[in-house]
Amino acid sequence: MSLDALVQQETMTPRQRVLAALDHKRPDRVPIDLGGNQTGIHKFAYQALVKHLGIGDDVRIMDAVQQLARPCEELLQRFRVDTRYIAAGAADGFDGAIQVNERKGRVWHDLVDEFGVRWSMPDDQPLYMDVSHHPLADATVQDIESYPFPRGDNPGRFRGLRAEALRLRRETPYAVVSGISGVIYETCWYMRGLEAWYVDLLAQPEFCEALLDRVLQFWLDWFRAFLDEVGDLVDVIMLGDDLAGQDGPLFRPALYRHLVKPRQKRLTQYIRSRTKAKLWYHTCGACTEYIPDLADIGIDALNPVQISAAGMDPAGLKSRFGREMVLWGGAIDAQHVLPVAAPDEIRRHVRRHLEVFKPGGGYVFNNVHNIQAGVPPENIVALYDAAYEFGFY
Repeated sequence: MSLDALVQQETMTPRQRVLAALDHKRPDRVPIDLGGNQTGIHKFAYQALVKHLGIGDDVRIMDAVQQLARPCEELLQRFRVDTRYIAAGAADGFDGAIQVNERKGRVWHDLVDEFGVRWSMPDDQPLYMDVSHHPLADATVQDIESYPFPRGDNPGRFRGLRAEALRLRRETPYAVVSGISGVIYETCWYMRGLEAWYVDLLAQPEFCEALLDRVLQFWLDWFRAFLDEVGDLVDVIMLGDDLAGQDGPLFRPALYRHLVKPRQKRLTQYIRSRTKAKLWYHTCGACTEYIPDLADIGIDALNPVQISAAGMDPAGLKSRFGREMVLWGGAIDAQHVLPVAAPDEIRRHVRRHLEVFKPGGGYVFNNVHNIQAGVPPENIVALYDAAYEFGFY
């Protein structure tokens, strides 16, 4: 049956479909997602893709650090994507312009964020930005108290947000999803430096607690204003903090449960007290250790479901956690298959994973994390067409 003929089998709107899957109910087909900060597409992959499909669209960067393109509506409809994203902006008075500078004979594109962290990308390899300056690298606990943290509830962040959310709810059938937010733990190491932060966890946890509390307060203030604006309109709220790597947790689970989890729980409890939106949590890597913790703090969905990491096989995840945690991602091995396999092999992988993930609902289709530069456009088309073709119940 052709993909166009399958449209006749749809019995739900995109929003109904997403909400059914999030409620662990069986929708008419598996919902499809593309376009978020962790479910997006790199600018180079996007350029090649729209050219391949004959879609006329210029690249608009939606995430400067990851160099993600904002997918146009024509592409989202072509791939039958069920989600649409809204995102808060920067504070009034913040200059987020990228500066071009030369250091040690190399040209860099630099962005200093509101926390004072500098992100840099080399001009001769413009793939993404890495942290190049940690403003609290030499700080003491006392320095944290006097550091000029940004205001989470600055009104400029949310100007126009309600109008856009209302437009999506009234004029389109799609599920409304927020941009990434609630990044508590990672913001701390961006400011401190990763190695220094890991030393702090063991050597001076009081420093970590002080910094975590300041970042948490930023996000509590941010969500108070955000939910005032769109808490009644958004369907899914994206939170995230990477807790795991390829082979397991990035730091001791006991430290997570003592220092990070209570603060995450305070944030999620506040959000849940203000909205009926589902909570989606992003952590890469081999994170099975933490899935019960995420359920405990009120998370509804896990992303990106990195099936190439240790202990993250689809069948095991669905069997162990599929009743309590929606799995959002896990479509294909994005490290070893999507960039290099032939389109027919992509289709086989997608079909096999859908057969595992989709029974009983509780699954939303997406690539594992963002589609990276260099992934052939034919493979991206095969990925999303297979998701639609084999996603019907």
